[in-house]
Amino acid sequence: MSDFLYYKGVYKVKAVTKSEGYWIVEALEDFDDDVEGERVAVKAGERRIVAPTELYEKKTLAPPIPEHVYERRLEKKVKRMVEEYEQKTKS
Repeated sequence: MSDFLYYKGVYKVKAVTKSEGYWIVEALEDFDDDVEGERVAVKAGERRIVAPTELYEKKTLAPPIPEHVYERRLEKKVKRMVEEYEQKTKS
């Protein structure tokens, strides 16, 4: 088998064996993985057992981190205050 996939949508891996439960993949680049709360360094050429739900055919970027509602409200408030100040200084 020589299917090239992306582990967690970011890291390029090659599928070595496929089964119904878990797949064995070989890392094609170095990356850090999180296993049971611990960071594990994965080197190119290492094989890992992963769930097929963590593999993607296309490289994807992680969704942007949503801004906190508080920060957005504060930004709107500051913009409104600046506009009010500018209007007062013009008069």
